[in-house]
Amino acid sequence: MTEYASTTTGLYPLPDWAKDELSSLKGHQKHDLIGGDEGEEITTAYEEAREEVVDVQRETGLDRVVEGQLRWDDMLAHPLAVHDAVETRGIVRYYDNNNFYREPVVQDELDVSGDVAGELESAADLTDDLQAVLPGPYSLAELATDEYYGDDADFLAAIADFLAGELEAFPAHETLYLLEPSLVEDAPGDGEDERASEAIDRVASATDADVVVHPYWGALEEKVYAHLLDADIDAVGFDFVANQEDNLYNVQEYGTTDDVSLGLVDGQNTLLEEPEAIRDRVDWVEDQLPVSEFETVYLTTNTETFYLPYNKYEAKLEALAEAAALANAEVTTT
Repeated sequence: MTEYASTTTGLYPLPDWAKDELSSLKGHQKHDLIGGDEGEEITTAYEEAREEVVDVQRETGLDRVVEGQLRWDDMLAHPLAVHDAVETRGIVRYYDNNNFYREPVVQDELDVSGDVAGELESAADLTDDLQAVLPGPYSLAELATDEYYGDDADFLAAIADFLAGELEAFPAHETLYLLEPSLVEDAPGDGEDERASEAIDRVASATDADVVVHPYWGALEEKVYAHLLDADIDAVGFDFVANQEDNLYNVQEYGTTDDVSLGLVDGQNTLLEEPEAIRDRVDWVEDQLPVSEFETVYLTTNTETFYLPYNKYEAKLEALAEAAALANAEVTTT
């Protein structure tokens, strides 16, 4: 019997009060961004905001609860941006949208920093349904610049080892989402696609939680998708908002994992989806796939949600939770 679990890909917008307060406390210059050494007032503001977003998820009934990554000035690059072995330089466009991040330049050997683990320790005290979120190793390597390892393959392997080390310090968590938009936006070529899968496998092996690799902003190229299935992961994510046809083709042609993550709610558009419409989309996807039954189907946003106004993000969480509840109710009555 399939379990439908509502969740998100993390990276939430700040509550409005926290955005105003932190803007006043931090300022807007490069040297004012998070570096892992923020003072008590800033730390307290983030702790209160974290408690609020966890409470919102619990109150809406989400099945997996994320920390929210509210401290992440640099979106996916954050774990490197706060590392002592990394220098952050100029502002770089985040893929092809209107968001930016500081270029993280790796200048020394990457060891465990514990920054993300500290965030999750705080969240773990607030929920028993914790989901961890990290950038996938391929995307993090593509967003960064290497001035230490000297070889693309060695750098990717070092990023995977770094993320695995960070992950080993995490508190207990139910699920891990590895966000891999670069697998779509900057697809690896021959040889590199296999190394990307091996890097993901290295990170996934560092946790006992269920691991979901979630690419987005489109569909994976066929060879990239086929190699991804070689990794020891529990679920692949599909962005059905950005591309339905190619994502369906990949599953129909190559199969998929026992679990699946369906990105059915637009994480960048303020248009609100109705729970019943989300449930109908689940039915439509399942009807197209050559799979009799998944063990777990994660219902989620297709992308991170920090693009959204705070009230819209809250409404989308509610819709996801209700859609999963509708799906589970239908399963138990059939």
